[in-house]
Amino acid sequence: MQKEIPNPYPDGNCFYCGAQNRDGLQLKFWLDDETGEVSTEFLPGPPFIGQGKILHGGIMIGLLDEIMGWTSHVASGEMAVTSDIEVKFLRPVYLGLPVRVTCRVTAAEGPRVHMEAALVNAEGVTCSRAKGTYHILPRERYDRLVSGS
Repeated sequence: MQKEIPNPYPDGNCFYCGAQNRDGLQLKFWLDDETGEVSTEFLPGPPFIGQGKILHGGIMIGLLDEIMGWTSHVASGEMAVTSDIEVKFLRPVYLGLPVRVTCRVTAAEGPRVHMEAALVNAEGVTCSRAKGTYHILPRERYDRLVSGS
């Protein structure tokens, strides 16, 4: 069964998930209790164009990075930041067709959470894959980091 994940980010301004960012995507994320997989859906439109009718690769990387952040939070209950991410582009993603982005934890070692994510088109074809590691931070360190102090 899927349930919506409450947004853990305090200011609501994130381009990808911030409910307060009128220019952002305002994505919602879901947890499948049975598989432990986190997912979101997105309908790419003209503002996110790369070349021709293809979704810009930077937006695809951002979607994969964002879902890893949410997945690490679900897995740890803590805030975390990207340590590394490796993305493989397999097929183009076309504007006007919905995509589904999924992520699962593959390992956790101390403050590091390792994950795999995929961006899948409406036909169920995987268009890009990512492997990444997030580093869990104590709340006070996270707050200092994001505030720039």
